[in-house]
Amino acid sequence: QVQLVESGGGLVQAGDSLRLSCAASGRTFSSYNMGWFRQTPGKEREFVAAISKSGGSTYYADSVKGRFTISRDNAKNTVYLQMNSLKPEDTAVYYCAATLGPISTMTSGSWGQGTQVTVSS
Repeated sequence: QVQLVESGGGLVQAGDSLRLSCAASGRTFSSYNMGWFRQTPGKEREFVAAISKSGGSTYYADSVKGRFTISRDNAKNTVYLQMNSLKPEDTAVYYCAATLGPISTMTSGSWGQGTQVTVSS
């Protein structure tokens, strides 16, 4: 199992930007489809973005499309989430996820511990 550690969260104002990072352990990072999810208290964890093993394909939730960009550096075993034009409704704990299977199976894969993002109005 891959170990995932997120970083980069914090408190920002609406309209600001943040970049989240997720560092993965192991030498098989390029074998994993990677993704980001988020969760607020009392709500289910929701999909934010995903990226294929090679980085050639990316997928986004409609709520973040055009504002967030997912990318990966397989040489650094790291996946990123660049978040621009942040809104208060983006406030959540953001989780990194990894799966050896199809992207659709990501919720059954490995998870990081999460990083808090708070956007003030």
